[in-house]
Amino acid sequence: MKASPSVWTGRVMSGLFVLFMLAASVAPKYLMPTMVAEQNLAPLGWPVQYLMLIASIELICVILYVIPRTSLLGAVLMTGLLGGAIAANLRVENPLFSHTLFGLWLGVAMWGGLWLRDAALRAAFPLRKAAA
Repeated sequence: MKASPSVWTGRVMSGLFVLFMLAASVAPKYLMPTMVAEQNLAPLGWPVQYLMLIASIELICVILYVIPRTSLLGAVLMTGLLGGAIAANLRVENPLFSHTLFGLWLGVAMWGGLWLRDAALRAAFPLRKAAA
């Protein structure tokens, strides 16, 4: 069966989200742990020993999100992770739109991509026109 343009848009959005998470968040934590700990964890007050745990949780969430049967679970778990990132940035009073709400922007892209590519999710959460 041929996929609709909205499904393809959702696949692209999801793919971009996954690529961003892997390239900008997970990989640096594994490949450059000292730099990431100094630049990202220390300003937020996180101990360095949690870096690999955070990277592993992110990687597991991304893997679950990519697999169609577990994509909803991955999105829910990633939402919790992004919520924690928002809270950590809010606590240290980082700039609102560029730092604190960055997790929100990622979450919107993640859920938007999943909503567009998953018919069951669209059926559960349909878009409706406003009542006149």
